[in-house]
Amino acid sequence: MSDKLFQRIKELTELQGISGYERNVRQYLVEHMTPLVDEIEVSDLGNVYGIIRSKQQNAPKVMIAAHMDEVGFMVTEIHNNGTMSVTPIGGWNVYAVSAQRYTLQTAKGDYPIVSSAVAPHLLRGGGQAASLKPEDIRFDAGFDSKEEAESYGVRPGNAIVPEVETIYAANGKNLIGKSWDNRYGCVAILDLLEYVQGKELDCDLIIGANVQEEVGLRGVRGAVTRYQPDVFIAVDCSPAGDSESSTGVQGRLGEGFLLRMQDPGMLTHRGLIDYFVETAERHEIDYQYFFSKGGTDAGAAHTMNEGIISGVIGVPARYIHGHQSIYRLSDYKAAIAMLQQVVTEFNVETLKTIRENN
Repeated sequence: MSDKLFQRIKELTELQGISGYERNVRQYLVEHMTPLVDEIEVSDLGNVYGIIRSKQQNAPKVMIAAHMDEVGFMVTEIHNNGTMSVTPIGGWNVYAVSAQRYTLQTAKGDYPIVSSAVAPHLLRGGGQAASLKPEDIRFDAGFDSKEEAESYGVRPGNAIVPEVETIYAANGKNLIGKSWDNRYGCVAILDLLEYVQGKELDCDLIIGANVQEEVGLRGVRGAVTRYQPDVFIAVDCSPAGDSESSTGVQGRLGEGFLLRMQDPGMLTHRGLIDYFVETAERHEIDYQYFFSKGGTDAGAAHTMNEGIISGVIGVPARYIHGHQSIYRLSDYKAAIAMLQQVVTEFNVETLKTIRENN
C-alpha cells in the first residue's frame, strides 16, 4: 500500500465523530473535496456533497454516498463522585464496551476517559450477565466530584468516542483500528475524486457523505431529496464473519468487495446487481455476494422519491462497532477499482439497461 493511502486511512479513521458530532470528519472532507469538484455543499443537518457535472445533455445522476459517523456514547448523567452514565449512540456489543479508553468531548476541550471494568462475578453463570446493558457501565475521567467535572465543561449530551491508533497488522496485509465503518467510504470518495480528475464523465457525479447513519439512516433522506439521483450507491463497511470459520459465513477478508444482495431494509435492484456482476467480471475485480443482517443508507434511499435504483459496494471488517476492527487492504482496492469503472463507464445506455433488466 502506498504511504499516501495509509496516511489517508489513518487520518480519517483516527478522527473522532459519533452520530450528531461529525464536525471533525466533515471539516476534513470539505478541505480535501473542494479542489476536486465543480461545487460543494454542506446541508443544515451536516451532510457534505460535491458535484462534478457532465458535459453530456440529459446525463444520468449517479450518487455515491458514504457516512461520516461512528458509534460511541453520550453522557446522560454526572454522578456525585464524578463518574458518568451514558447511552449508546449506534449499536454496541455490551462486552466490547468495558475497560476501554475513550475521549470525552466538551465545550471546554477533549479529555481522556475510560469505561469501568465489569465485575467478574456479573459474568459468571448467566443471571445478571444476561441482562447487562451498555447503560450499566460507568465512565470515569478521573474527576473527584460532579462539581469538578462540571467545572471542566462536562454536561449531559457530551460525546464519548473510542480512542484508537490505526496500525498495520504484522503481515502487512491488514490494518487494525476503529471506525472503518464507515471511514472506508470517506477514504473511497476522496480516492475516487482524485481518479476522475481530468476525465470527461457521461454522468453527473454527486458524491459525498451523510451524517447519522448509525442511528437510523437519517442524513441520507435529506440528501436524496436534495439531489434527486437516478442511481444511489452506498459505500459502507459490513461485519466479516470469517474469524472462526472460512466456510459457510458471510464476508471474508481477502475475497474482494461485498456485493450486497439483501438486508432487512432492502432487496438490491435486480438490474443493478446484473450490472455490478458484469462490470466486475469484465474487469476481473474480486467480489463476494453478501446477505446482511444490518442496513445501509441504500435502505432508506431506495424507497424515496418515486423509488430509486440503489445498491451497495462494500467491504468487510472483523469486529466492527467496537474499539478494534481488522480489515484487508486488497478488499478496499477491489472496491475502489469497482467504483472507478462504474463512474467512468456510466451513461444513458447503462441506466436504460439497468432499468430494463429489473
